[in-house]
Amino acid sequence: MPDRGGGPTGPRIRVGRPSRRARTLLMTLGILAVLAMVFVMFAGFWTDWLWYRSVKYSSVFTTTLWTKIGLFAVFGLLMSAAVGVNIWLAHRLRPPLSAMSLEQQSLDRYRMGIAPYKKWVLLGITALVGLIAGASASGQWRTWLMWVNGVPFGQKDPQFNMDVKFYAFDLPWYRFMLGFGFAAVVLALIAAALTHYLYGGLRVTSPGARATGAATGHLSVLLGVFVSLKAVAYWLDRYGLAVKASDFKATGNWTGLRYVDANAYLPAKTILFCIAAICAVLFFATLWRRTWQLPVIGFGLMVLSAILIGGLYPAIVQKFQVQPNEQAKEAPYIEKNIDATRAAYGIDKADVTDYSGKGDPDKKSQQREAADSAASYRLVDPNVVSPAFQQLQQERKYYQFPDTLDVDRYLGPDKKPQDTVIGLRELNITGIPKRNWINDHFTYTHGYGAIASKGTGTVTDENDGTVGAPDFTESGLPTTGQLGTYEQRIYYGEKTQQYSIVGGPQKELDYEKNGEKTTSYKGKSGVDLSNPVNRAAYAVAFSEPQMLYSGAIGEGSRILYNRTPKERVEAVAPWLTIDGDAYPAVVDGKIKWIVDAYTTTNGYPYASRTTLGDTTADSLTNNQRAVVAQQNQVNYIRNSVKATVDAYDGSVNLYQWDTEDPVLKTWMKAFPNTVKPKTDIDADLLAHLRYPQDMFKVQRELLTRYHVTDAAQFYSGSDAWQVPDDPTNKDSSAVPPYYLSLKMPGQPSQKFSLTTTFTPNGRPNLGAFMAVDADATSKDYGTIRVLRVTSTVQGPQQVQSELNGVPEVAEFVRNLRGTDSDIEYGNLLTVPLGGGFLYIEPVYARGGSANYPLLKKIAVSYGGKPVFKDSLSEALNAVFGVDGAEPPPETQPPGDTTTPPATGDAALKKAIADAQKAYTDGEAALAKQDWVAYGKAQEALQDALARAAEAETSTDTPAKPPAGGSGDSS
Repeated sequence: MPDRGGGPTGPRIRVGRPSRRARTLLMTLGILAVLAMVFVMFAGFWTDWLWYRSVKYSSVFTTTLWTKIGLFAVFGLLMSAAVGVNIWLAHRLRPPLSAMSLEQQSLDRYRMGIAPYKKWVLLGITALVGLIAGASASGQWRTWLMWVNGVPFGQKDPQFNMDVKFYAFDLPWYRFMLGFGFAAVVLALIAAALTHYLYGGLRVTSPGARATGAATGHLSVLLGVFVSLKAVAYWLDRYGLAVKASDFKATGNWTGLRYVDANAYLPAKTILFCIAAICAVLFFATLWRRTWQLPVIGFGLMVLSAILIGGLYPAIVQKFQVQPNEQAKEAPYIEKNIDATRAAYGIDKADVTDYSGKGDPDKKSQQREAADSAASYRLVDPNVVSPAFQQLQQERKYYQFPDTLDVDRYLGPDKKPQDTVIGLRELNITGIPKRNWINDHFTYTHGYGAIASKGTGTVTDENDGTVGAPDFTESGLPTTGQLGTYEQRIYYGEKTQQYSIVGGPQKELDYEKNGEKTTSYKGKSGVDLSNPVNRAAYAVAFSEPQMLYSGAIGEGSRILYNRTPKERVEAVAPWLTIDGDAYPAVVDGKIKWIVDAYTTTNGYPYASRTTLGDTTADSLTNNQRAVVAQQNQVNYIRNSVKATVDAYDGSVNLYQWDTEDPVLKTWMKAFPNTVKPKTDIDADLLAHLRYPQDMFKVQRELLTRYHVTDAAQFYSGSDAWQVPDDPTNKDSSAVPPYYLSLKMPGQPSQKFSLTTTFTPNGRPNLGAFMAVDADATSKDYGTIRVLRVTSTVQGPQQVQSELNGVPEVAEFVRNLRGTDSDIEYGNLLTVPLGGGFLYIEPVYARGGSANYPLLKKIAVSYGGKPVFKDSLSEALNAVFGVDGAEPPPETQPPGDTTTPPATGDAALKKAIADAQKAYTDGEAALAKQDWVAYGKAQEALQDALARAAEAETSTDTPAKPPAGGSGDSS
């Protein structure tokens, strides 16, 4: 080759080796780079270990780690052995090289090139496939632990009479093993075939036989193993039909066998199993026959059978047997699906009773009297009043409250439980006056205090504060009130997502009665940073080099992170699904976050699946309130664990709640001593436990269809319900469930309950009302009661629309516009009363001098008669027409399409209602940028306003704009 210098005739340039000093420097840099990479990997592992040890759940870390390592090692070695042994065997069985064809001559170059490195190539290939297989297998640690520790359900599926444990715990592991076996055989087959080809055992263009006898036997055995695995797959597929998901028009998302599965697919899978077993024997027989003829014929027969028996035959059965009489054919399988689904979601014991929904118009006084004790009407909406908490109780800019507060029960002055709205004053680092690393992570480290207000009323006396503002039972900084003495510092909370370093030389900002002071964290939480190795590890893990040399870190410094309650519970119990709403409670002198957690599986035979993220979404769902693992598809769920997280020291406790749940028992075997027995829950904590919202939302979604237990009626869908959209929210999203103390028909006293409404599918009127006993101290806790409405009764959207059309509402809105304020509707509460339904809705004004919502009016409707008054008592008197109050006029019953002539006040009312509807339609069209629909809505609005003006002239009453605003919005 010519020199790279001046060419053949030019001067030669000698390229010398680097000097010893340069080589030493390069080697040192290389070693340092490798050590840095190793330390980065070590830092992640070490910080995880330190964190789990700090929360006293190191057993979870070690069990998970050793399980992953074991699976990685075992399956990595198995895959390496499967591929490596077959490469070695193919090389060992290579034929002696004789007359070289052109094909063999071209391959000879590769053989010669590989020859000096054969061992290294073999090791490299086997190591690579082993690493990939091991990493994949380590991700199956949950599947392995459930299979090894599985506890029987004590329930059997109706088709194969197998315990549900087989489908929930065993079948997933068998399927993983089968998939691993297929992958190992395919890779071994490819590697062996390439090796045989490289060394002449297989020939493509060379004269003579295409394969040597040794190659034929070797590859035939591998193919026989593959077909054997296919036979096992066919056999397992039979059981898989019981948990197979499919689309069925009667249910939508169907799980389990249908007629075609039981009568076509099931026998087809059995036949294909037999054919595959015979085909595998034929492949193994080539060890003696040395011919591919019979195995190829057998394999072709298996493929043809799979097409005809496994595909065409079931399609013929579905087309010609099922479809002409689908309801009768599918009825037995629908019954199995109904029974399994109701049992899997815990709705099989739901008490569904008929309820008229229309109260007796001749019992007004009795109904008015009963209304006082029917419920503790929660007029303070936790979804609305957060800005009032923020404005009145924030105290400092660097504190905040959640957008949606929580509802709990605390003893009032009379020592009786009262519904209470509560929120924690958490840290908000965006409000820190001067942002820097010290302030963000050392000085401003915690929130301060729980703020609570009555749920059933607001301030009514100007001497006690602003009228309509929350009536606080715990307030101030530090807080004082009915909650007594408790640790007020909040180091762990839903809004606390940044890390803090506490307990060292740098002091933290704190408070006392006389104002600000400094403090130093005294809790045992967090990880010690006085150790230089720990500091270095966290500096790497958090990409924060200042941790290495900052003088703010010293003796006693501890780092706090993973500070939200849901993060901590999910970390210590990665096998649980976490509810979207953790809520605080003051218990035993401490603030405890209470977190509901679920055990789930998607392996319950015949039970229909649901996606948690979709089922639990409503008008309040956001990133903070979304269920953890929301994309999980499940068909079995239990609220099996109640967890607590101490807001001061971050300690996590898991308590067994469902003592019968086999899934929880399985995980308790896998992670012993991590879940405490139910008996360890003390009385103070028990008083604050409640029925979880996400569980309730899953159950109500299933009850929209599975309240029907008759197969024919279920198939027809004639009695299907739907969860209505939130009438107080412009978005088309489901109404959230509401916590409320109420009396269901037949109950002697109020029960703290979680409630919701249903409407018939595709219709706005009320279809049913659902309540579950949410008080954990009650013997009826978890009892679901459903009132199926048998009359045509207004649904939430209709009630809201009628309330908007009340003339007093239009006048109220017009007056608000004059003070630069807006109307804000609170939760529309529904309460069964006297055979009918009482609707109560708090109405807030926001703006003007107080830029936070103030309760100004109460809207009440009963029997289709809406009223709008200054107080609940006035509204109840008016709606029932007692104590001298005139009852509101009768309204047109739902479904009555006959419109009587509108004159006088009635004409005005109808015009205002039409204007409100036109305005709402216009806003919806505007949001969608549907300008044609928006133009039509504006025309309808102008027409309605003109009719209102005409009616105003005839009645000498001022015309009133619609409740939502005016028609000139853009």
